[in-house]
Amino acid sequence: MKKKIMLGALLILLSFGVTGCVFDKNEDTTSNNDGNTSSTTTTSSSNIKLSSSEIFTSRDLEQTVDTSNATELEVVSDENITISKEGVYVIVGNASNTTIVVDAEDAKVDLVLDNVTIGNYDTPAIYVKNADKVFISLVGSNKLSASSSFSGDTDSVIYSNNDIVIKGKGSLTIDSSAKGISSKDDLLITGGTLNIVSKDNALDSRNSIGVSSGTFTIKSSKDALHSEYSEDDTKGLIYITGGTFNINASDDGIHATTIAQIDDGSITIDAEEGIEATIILINNGDISIKASDDGINGSAKSKSYSILIEINGGNITIEMAEGDTDAIDSNGDIYVNGGTINITGQSAFDWDGNAKMTGGNVTVNGSSVTELTNQFAGGGPGGPNGGRR
Repeated sequence: MKKKIMLGALLILLSFGVTGCVFDKNEDTTSNNDGNTSSTTTTSSSNIKLSSSEIFTSRDLEQTVDTSNATELEVVSDENITISKEGVYVIVGNASNTTIVVDAEDAKVDLVLDNVTIGNYDTPAIYVKNADKVFISLVGSNKLSASSSFSGDTDSVIYSNNDIVIKGKGSLTIDSSAKGISSKDDLLITGGTLNIVSKDNALDSRNSIGVSSGTFTIKSSKDALHSEYSEDDTKGLIYITGGTFNINASDDGIHATTIAQIDDGSITIDAEEGIEATIILINNGDISIKASDDGINGSAKSKSYSILIEINGGNITIEMAEGDTDAIDSNGDIYVNGGTINITGQSAFDWDGNAKMTGGNVTVNGSSVTELTNQFAGGGPGGPNGGRR
């Protein structure tokens, strides 16, 4: 099985050591707030950039499933369905207080949701207890919900202990009193239309979240996309290479412990913070952020890696609320090498390490800028010891 996200990219990171910077370095100069120049070190992320082929297998990206030899299962209220063998299973019907349990050791299982509705109180609608990998393909309109406090730690409408892939040409609506979809391993989404309302994180994974396509409407009382494992800060990354997102979150729109990389897609975020991770790489895409704290925040979510925000392309619009807020805030370095960035707010950039603009078009409050200005260099509100870090 491909464990490409964690065993590929993150082992590359580890090969550079955890005490120093994990990137290539080249001597350069940058301007300080006082107008003087000093020798600094610019950073290239070329060693840790992810690619679609590292994240997704060809099977992950297939949007249709051969159901000619599939087993059809109809959900029935107050009765669980247990799947213990590898195969393709077409799920149909309308039921309440039922769980589809996958308990198939080392097996790859395809679940095809074909116009399914499951309304539960305090248990997952789908529970992957044990498998190698589970593919959930969407056909037609599907709705899964949980309305009460969960009775155990499986606190999601779809909960998986293993790798899980959401795909297909249909839709899935999730209404959750806790998390929407969560995995203790990798969570990949390659297609479908997902509408999620959740009291906790909407999409949650310990290892990684990867999105290649799909349409997402998310309203979360916590984070919309969240990847973190509290016992291991070398895990927890998010990779987006496509899809259309409309995110409304009470906390973070996108939150990763290690890397948050965006290669493409259309992403609209209205949240306290737009994107937060130790390393944030934006290479392309259309990104619009409204934030009440930081728009893009590079902070020490992982002590194992150096903090970096690097923008190489894309169209980025950031609108900040009034007060102690920063559009692009890094506890480490900021590098703008390309793209179009349009910022409205009191503080455009705030960093504690190095910063340099080598390309791109940056507009701050209607005025074009050609170099980055550190709003709170040396401390103060939003500086090294202030603001939300």
